[in-house]
Amino acid sequence: MGPAEVTKDIYLVGSADITDPRDCAVYLLDLGELILIDTGAGTSVDEIVHNIEGLDLAPERIARVILTHCHIDHIGGAPELRERFGAQIVMHQLDAEVVERGDDRMTAASWYNLRFPPMSVDVKLTKEEERFRFGDQEIVCLHTPGHTPGSLSVYLDRGDKRVLFGQDIHGPFYEEFGSDLAAWRRSMERLLALEADILCEGHFGIYQPKDRVAAYIQHYLEIYEEEA
Repeated sequence: MGPAEVTKDIYLVGSADITDPRDCAVYLLDLGELILIDTGAGTSVDEIVHNIEGLDLAPERIARVILTHCHIDHIGGAPELRERFGAQIVMHQLDAEVVERGDDRMTAASWYNLRFPPMSVDVKLTKEEERFRFGDQEIVCLHTPGHTPGSLSVYLDRGDKRVLFGQDIHGPFYEEFGSDLAAWRRSMERLLALEADILCEGHFGIYQPKDRVAAYIQHYLEIYEEEA
């Protein structure tokens, strides 16, 4: 299994099926410059780069890496990608603190029997909503705490489609990671209100059209309502 096009200029370039079983879903946006959303666990950077090249795109154009939260399966490749290509690392400030101190427990690195060295974060988001412009394209980063205190969700309107990157909507939720189910429910209601046409999830694939996106999020709201 190789990289896949999600919709125009948006690709899946890494995942447990494509690169390494420990990897989250890694998404690539071609918006004049290349933007990665998450990086996998760090053991498969070469494979991710190879997949980008296989799309006839130059990995040297990777300008930003948006990390949706601080867990190793999402952040592990970030240090190498920055070193190789000079990419800026973007995170919410609350999870950036964990990354910058290289906390093996809060990054879940110890769960994966991996090490994560302290890494500085170039751009630390602090607001509920922050917008970035790449040429004529706007990307919106939303603070959606719950899975971790500094979890982010990202969306953009591409053509006539609203594409939502909602990594780890499904959880899990553990007190030791600073999870907060009440905050997560509020975050999920916020994502439902976006009425996204395509959901790029962190581990379970791509959901479309709009009714399937809403059903996926609602499914987990119902599961955790029963467990409350």
